[in-house]
Amino acid sequence: MSTIVEINSLYKSYGSFMVLNNLSLKFETNKIIGLLGPNGCGKTTLMKILCGLITDYYGDVRIDGQAPGPYTKSIVSYLPEKTYLSDWMRVSDAFDIFSDFYSDFDRAKACELLQRFHLNEHMKLKAMSKGMQEKVHLILAMSRSAKLYVLDEPLSGVDPASRSVILETIISNYNKDSTVLISTHLIYDVEQYFDDIVMMGFGQLIMAGNVDQIRQDTGKSIDEIFREVFRC
Repeated sequence: MSTIVEINSLYKSYGSFMVLNNLSLKFETNKIIGLLGPNGCGKTTLMKILCGLITDYYGDVRIDGQAPGPYTKSIVSYLPEKTYLSDWMRVSDAFDIFSDFYSDFDRAKACELLQRFHLNEHMKLKAMSKGMQEKVHLILAMSRSAKLYVLDEPLSGVDPASRSVILETIISNYNKDSTVLISTHLIYDVEQYFDDIVMMGFGQLIMAGNVDQIRQDTGKSIDEIFREVFRC
């Protein structure tokens, strides 16, 4: 199995606050990977580095063998935690933008996913609830044929009834030769979907590996391990 992401001795600080401290990781292709850790531990910063949005770091980051740049941006599909589309837009406007920017954007798939979520292209974002807007953002991200999908808290603003539908959408619509990296706090709900996990604790790696192997070695679920590690 090939490696899609390789990180060696990664450091990133904001002033005197070290967010990522000598982080080294590898992500293999055809994996769904959970990125776990408390708020402020560096998950979003790591994701933004992988997406080429943060460049002032020290260390070596390779995606499909290349440092973050124009090529890697063309093969990484990013779902940020916060909405980024303008309120005045209709869904169709967002589809137009993605069609122009990304050659791998599949508009037919996007329309199919819209129907699944009971949305339509003519809806204005400002008329949508937060949960509906987040579904549109997810549709945009998952309608690309990317090599790496980076999804930052895709379930954070979603009601419990919609979580399984969203997870099924992620699982069934990503390119099977690619990798999905998902950050989440809802470990109990989603650990069954993960092949591997990366657990971070304030800039440093706590644990990484195959989910089944970790459960076998510890006799505990990933959620139980997380609660033990970060118990206040």
